[in-house]
Amino acid sequence: MVWFRKPKYIAVSPTKKEMPDGLWTKCEDCGEIIYNKELEENIKVCSKCNYHFRLGARERISLLLDEDSLQEYDRDMSSSDPLSFQGVKSYKEKLSEDQSKTGLIEAVVTGEGRLNGHPLIISVTDYRFIMGSMGSVVGEKITRAIERAMEKKLPFLSISGSGGGARMYEGMLSLMQMAKTSGAVAKLGEKGLLFISLLTDPTMGGVAASFASLGDIVIAEPKALIGFAGPRVIRETIGEELPPGFQKAEFMLEHGLIDMIVPRKELKVTLSNILSFFGRRS
Repeated sequence: MVWFRKPKYIAVSPTKKEMPDGLWTKCEDCGEIIYNKELEENIKVCSKCNYHFRLGARERISLLLDEDSLQEYDRDMSSSDPLSFQGVKSYKEKLSEDQSKTGLIEAVVTGEGRLNGHPLIISVTDYRFIMGSMGSVVGEKITRAIERAMEKKLPFLSISGSGGGARMYEGMLSLMQMAKTSGAVAKLGEKGLLFISLLTDPTMGGVAASFASLGDIVIAEPKALIGFAGPRVIRETIGEELPPGFQKAEFMLEHGLIDMIVPRKELKVTLSNILSFFGRRS
């Protein structure tokens, strides 16, 4: 008879600890797993592939404007519901949700500030608020900001990260903002004042088809998606494969639709240098 002894020690594999949420982010371009603290220190740019993550309006302002220099315009201006729009969610519900999520009243922040000491008027759209779509309030705030630039004889900087185009919840009132903002830009040009347009990912739809493309100098961040309809919609409409990198900033630069591509780390210095050509530092 063969006797089997029980082992004196039993090997127990250690319990696998769950990774805490909110510590890591996966790069949307190369798939690299990035420690969030490292990502923040690198201004939300992937250190492996140079992918520029999206920033909210307040983050943009903090990155570019001198500390505490922003005097915000029309902060409490909010949208009405002219069509009493109903859907899976009503327009009022959608506005309320995005106001709570972003801390913004609307999808654009406008005001007067300084960039390395240079005074300017600025508008920044925020993709998180109904994809930065251009409703009547967004168009009105941008138009008023341009009018302030004319009154004060200051350069105007527009930062666009808006993928939603015109806002369907407001119908024609939204669509007309394309013409209104473009008309304001034309008047700014007649006054001989500088308009710098910075296009970030994504700049699409009515925003791209109106004021955002009309800058005296048009700058884009690397790999930003820029265009009217998205690549998938165009591909399905024409039934053809699109060229590699179609509608990316690099493609736009190659075809003469923008003037330069500037990495996020170099934006403030580049903008400051441009402003130096058009006015004195005060």
